[in-house]
Order: sequence, then structure tokens, then C-alpha cells
Amino acid sequence: MMRAVVAVAALMLAGCGSVPQERFYSLSNGLGAPATDAARTTLAAPAYYIEVPAVTVPKQATRNQLVVTTGAGRVDVLEQERWVSPPAAEIGQALSLAVSGELGTVDVFRAPVPDQAPVYRISTNVQRFESAPGRYALIDAVWSVRQVGSPQVLTCRSVAQETVGAGYDELVAGHRRAVARIGADISKAVRALAGGNQPAC
Repeated sequence: MMRAVVAVAALMLAGCGSVPQERFYSLSNGLGAPATDAARTTLAAPAYYIEVPAVTVPKQATRNQLVVTTGAGRVDVLEQERWVSPPAAEIGQALSLAVSGELGTVDVFRAPVPDQAPVYRISTNVQRFESAPGRYALIDAVWSVRQVGSPQVLTCRSVAQETVGAGYDELVAGHRRAVARIGADISKAVRALAGGNQPAC
């Protein structure tokens, strides 16, 4: 009888020890990082600033768990594979870093700016955020850029699909590359507006 109790206790302990560990991922790691020591100097007064308000995402992409496409019309919610913050916040921060790094400026959303300083507001609505491990990472976004105080607005759509290898690290890296591509599109438009040119999608 005692042996049976000990065996049951050992099995229970083994079961507790085999609980899968949660892993957390971020889209912003490595984005906007300076390439050289010279690029690490403080930006005292950029020629213009940007604002990146909260990004909107589809309802199915609002949860912290990775939601992956595994077949035609089928998705799985991965309880142990999670974003460190909700996808909307992850995409917003990653875009902010990508665009500010590309343009050498500062995201001043909800922060004061010097008088008369030009500020370009970037609004982003993610239409699709798809994760297919071993196949692709896709971000389909409609975005707009306008100088604060100006009626002129440019609205464009960027679809960035990246081929990814097996594993969730590769999947997240693919999404990071997709964000960087969309950020490059947005940066091109901001740069054109700031230069007094007529931007195009």
C-alpha cells in the first residue's frame, strides 16, 4: 500500500514538473537600433517629428497568444507562445522605431514639441496579420500620413509577406521584417512631404 502511495506521489510530481513553459516574443527587438557609435548621439532638434498613435488590428489578432494558420480555414491559438504585449501595441511600437530610425527623428505622440516644429501623424489600420509557421508571415496595412494642421493627407496600403523557416522564432523574425518594410514605405512618404514634394503610394 505504501509503495502505491509513493508511486502515485512520484507521478504527480513528475506531472507538475512537465508543465510547458511559456515563451514571449516581441516585434520591436532590433528595430530602430543605431548602426554605428556615431549614430548614438542624442537628437537635439530634428527637422521634423512624427506621431504614431495606437494601431488598430483585426479582432482575431487582439489576444496575446500567437494565433497561427495551420490549414485551409483553420487557426490554432498557442497558449505557450505569446506576445510580450498585445499585437496592436507590438506593431505600433515596432513601426514607431522603424520609421523614427529610418528618418532620424523622434516619435512625439502624447509629448510636447517645440513651437512651429512640423509634426507628421501616421495612422495605421492593420487589415490582416497572418502567421503561418514554416511558410510565411504577413501584414496587410492601410496607413496614412498628414502634417498636423494641414488638410493634405496621403493614404496608402502596404502588403508585406515574408517567407519564414520552421519555428516560432523564425515566424516572429518574419513579422519583424514585414514591419520594417511597411515602415520603409511610410518613411518614404514622410520624407517626401517634409521635402515639399507630392508623395505617392
